[in-house]
Amino acid sequence: MTRYAALLLLASLGFGQTDWPVYGNDPGAMRYSRLRQIDAGNVGRLQPAWTFRTDKPGSEAIPVVVGGVMYVTAPDGVYALVPETGELLWKYDASPVALRGLAYWPGARSLHARVFAGNGPYLLALDVTTGKPAPGFGNEGRVNLKQGVLDGLKDGRYTLQSPPAVFGDVVITGCSNGEGSPSAGAYGDIRGWDAKTGKLLWTFHTVPRPGEPGAETWPAGAWKNRSGTNAWGFLTVDVKRGIVYAPLGSPTSDFYGADRVGNDLYGNSLVALDARTGKLLWHQQLVHHDLWDYDLAAPPALFEIHRGGRAIPAVAQITKMGLLFVFDRVSGQPVYGVEERRVPQSTVPGEATSKTQPFPVKPPPLAKNTFRLEEMYDRSPEHARFCRDLFETNHMQIGPPYTPLPLEGNALFFPSTLGGGNWGGVSVDPARGLLFVNVMDIGQWGHMEPRGTEYARRSAFGTYARFWDPATRIPCQNPPFGELVAVDLATGDIAWRAVLGRIEALEKIGVTQTGTLNLGGSIATGGGLVFIGATNDSRFRAFDSRTGKLLWETKLEASGHTSPITYLGRDGRQYVALMAAGGGAFLGGGLSNTLVAFALPDVPRKPLPAAVSRAVAVTAAARRELPKVGAFAPVTLPAGGEKALVEKTCGTGCHSVEVVTSQRMSEKDWNAVVQSMVARGAQASDAEVKAIVGYLAKTLGR
Repeated sequence: MTRYAALLLLASLGFGQTDWPVYGNDPGAMRYSRLRQIDAGNVGRLQPAWTFRTDKPGSEAIPVVVGGVMYVTAPDGVYALVPETGELLWKYDASPVALRGLAYWPGARSLHARVFAGNGPYLLALDVTTGKPAPGFGNEGRVNLKQGVLDGLKDGRYTLQSPPAVFGDVVITGCSNGEGSPSAGAYGDIRGWDAKTGKLLWTFHTVPRPGEPGAETWPAGAWKNRSGTNAWGFLTVDVKRGIVYAPLGSPTSDFYGADRVGNDLYGNSLVALDARTGKLLWHQQLVHHDLWDYDLAAPPALFEIHRGGRAIPAVAQITKMGLLFVFDRVSGQPVYGVEERRVPQSTVPGEATSKTQPFPVKPPPLAKNTFRLEEMYDRSPEHARFCRDLFETNHMQIGPPYTPLPLEGNALFFPSTLGGGNWGGVSVDPARGLLFVNVMDIGQWGHMEPRGTEYARRSAFGTYARFWDPATRIPCQNPPFGELVAVDLATGDIAWRAVLGRIEALEKIGVTQTGTLNLGGSIATGGGLVFIGATNDSRFRAFDSRTGKLLWETKLEASGHTSPITYLGRDGRQYVALMAAGGGAFLGGGLSNTLVAFALPDVPRKPLPAAVSRAVAVTAAARRELPKVGAFAPVTLPAGGEKALVEKTCGTGCHSVEVVTSQRMSEKDWNAVVQSMVARGAQASDAEVKAIVGYLAKTLGR
């Protein structure tokens, strides 16, 4: 087996069933773990196991756990932690760092494993052995992602907020490049990079250039410097077939498209690309000529549907519209059917909306996409009065899905720019044949006004007007406002719905079972559970995957607007971890910097390897700038012998000397380590290897 094939096999196996090596656990983002130590019978006994606070608050990061180490991003850097205790192994200071997490690459013959994360407009590669920029990658461990996407512009907004995807030795990136006015900006191209060197391998133009397929859906010249049309969310990979799936957002600008009349491929499309070359294999556009900020951003989840005696390789895309589309991931054909339905048309001068929009035949809408006056909030007098006044004072006219904003009055329709569904995506339990997705129900309203030669979205609440009380963030239709929904994959039918979240202010006056707004996703486990944070009520929950019954709930320091993970520690305990950092301007829910892990308190714990404690001690000493920690973990090598040779051979390029000094091993084990280092590129003759091993065994032996 070639090294490349071996890496693919490793990726397809998910690096073992005890880790969580990718944001979605497997490269196809099913977000499923076979672990079943925590189950429906004992989940109620879960207790906090450890808490780690990053140096700066505000994160939607999803940690990964690989080979006994947890890696996670925060606004101020990248952290490596002991996953059983939350103790710090190393931190790389950088700002800003990707909002939603990072990706792990297992390394190559002569290179250590790396983690890749966005660092503003850069792709950052860190050697996991040292926690420092990876030697030989780009410029000092970074690649400038703005190069090649400005096309003559002096500058433009460009960041990498979500984790890249990794396929073999290819790192695949999207971007966040802005979708508001003006329309001109950096391109949202999807690109593949060499994981070893940072060299650009391929580019897929998300806005086709003249002569490329899809260019006919744009007016002449409208492609030039067109911003938006970007994969700001998550990419997924079919490792077996070598296909990367990318969900794309709206072309600029979000709410006005007279300068881009047409369907605007590949805006709001799910695209399938050859992961080796970037060649387009198929696409499905889920919103034509978007005027509602209905980006696709959730991870396209890959799984099999067992129906009629055969297995269908499927990909599911949940959308802000609250619609779940499921396609055959090889052919791109709908599994449950998709039909084009007529929608309202715009009256804005120069605008030309699509006459139809695609709707899945199954399942039915998972989130609210219609509204009637009888559904106006009426559960408590004060909020009901606010909502009636809001509706009447602003002369709102209720519209169906895809209602264009008018020039006079205000249109009200569901869902809002928040969704529906959002970037949190779905989780899948393949054993039970169920897909789980959290949705929220909130409308939007407004109108269009002239602005220079264009038109812009306006309302008394500003550009982004939700149908809620902005002071309390309570929606203006009757609850539930948030739900967790299960879909039967064999039939496409809804299996169950469960209220998700609570609003304490309403509970105090007797209004219960409201659900609440939410951003983030769920995971499913072999123990028959669905874990989810997401809600803006600062709580973490577990539901029975078969019935939707709420089994466990705990209060957090802030809302966990991200997705949890689960893994089996080396101490024999299953952990469930979640970043609780709040929701900022979107949904609220406090602001914190807390990563918290839960476990069953009555599971016997195995001792961790002694090297873990020593590595933690070395890190603590380095952060305190002390020369040593106790008698077992000096930051410098012991004096005498071949110290200079070891420093030259083992302390340059690959890793810091602390990685060596934190170990205590026999001569046989040191020999294996040094031989491995030589195989990975360390420069040492046979005689020097023998001398190094002898010195290490004598000074850093057991």
